Amino acid sequence: MLRLIRSRKVGPATFHRLLAEHGSASAALDALPEVARMAGISDYAPFSIAEAEAEIAAGQRARAQLLTWDHPAYPPALRDIPEAPPILWIRGRTETLDPPCVAVVGARNASSLGLRMARGLSLGLAEAGVTVIAGLARGIDTVAHEAALGPGTVAVMAGGIDRIYPAENSALAEAICQTGLLVSEQPPGTDPVARHFPARNRIISGLSRAVVVIEAAHRSGSLITARAALDQGREVMAVPGHPMDARAAGCNALLRDGALLIRNSQDVLAALGTEAVPTRPVTAPDAAAPVLPPPSTQPDRPLPMRGRDQGGPVGLEGRILAMLGPSPTEENLLIRDLGIPAATMAPVVLQLELAGRIQRLSGGRIVRLA
Repeated sequence: MLRLIRSRKVGPATFHRLLAEHGSASAALDALPEVARMAGISDYAPFSIAEAEAEIAAGQRARAQLLTWDHPAYPPALRDIPEAPPILWIRGRTETLDPPCVAVVGARNASSLGLRMARGLSLGLAEAGVTVIAGLARGIDTVAHEAALGPGTVAVMAGGIDRIYPAENSALAEAICQTGLLVSEQPPGTDPVARHFPARNRIISGLSRAVVVIEAAHRSGSLITARAALDQGREVMAVPGHPMDARAAGCNALLRDGALLIRNSQDVLAALGTEAVPTRPVTAPDAAAPVLPPPSTQPDRPLPMRGRDQGGPVGLEGRILAMLGPSPTEENLLIRDLGIPAATMAPVVLQLELAGRIQRLSGGRIVRLA
């Protein structure tokens, strides 16, 4: 699975499509060069065993553990989202994800009132037995983690598990590992870049029952998290702000569009139907990390690679591209409009994706790139 997701032009959506199409990661790896060749890529080579072993060794040096999508310890809530991360690097205590989880996110340049709200809300949730999830960013995220540090909080990282960003939160990240959990889908040693943050945000919302946004400007990363939450069927909540404060513009827009207005942690608990419970016991910082259960030993059952539709791959590719544009189109609607079986369209869509002609978005949507 690690080799498959790290192979060139294979993202989470393609990974799950290949897995469903071929029945196992091994069979999908065997089929990749031919699939790439049909997409016009002649020099394709999957991620090698040596490269995978090097990544695993780097993760071990970072004192992290690797979870694959089919591992018993993989978070069930995250497994069910579209484009679930095929692998996760984790460091800390996996049981932190057992209680109900709520994401608390917001502006990096938060106001004093915003930081106060984040601190009080996160502390109230933690004391009620709810795990607070955030992205380890400056501002709202940092305060949320600090407030929930005792019972345990979860930080989802945009870079590798050993690349703390911002660097000023290195001590906080170490403290989180003692009672909570660090999570990343990126290889160890990966520095965070702009494209990693939206992917990180879908994990934050995917792990959570609800996302609470505290101060978010228009077009902010917190709104990306909120949109991901909506795509995943999570509850979106927002703290209102002054209409003259640009940092509140995103939250106010969410409220205008139907997000639940939040004043304190009790509002969140009431919305989730969660009664306040005694705080989870705080585990001693020097206690050993839990041992993960062994991965599944169910044998792989490779499936033969399906061919292209009998109507002609070139003709069907042209019809698919003609119906797509820069605005996202739901794949189910595309199948209906084309009047063909999903199994017929699937391999052609995959070839177009590998060729860089289309891009998959969350929520089963597709856009045309060229």
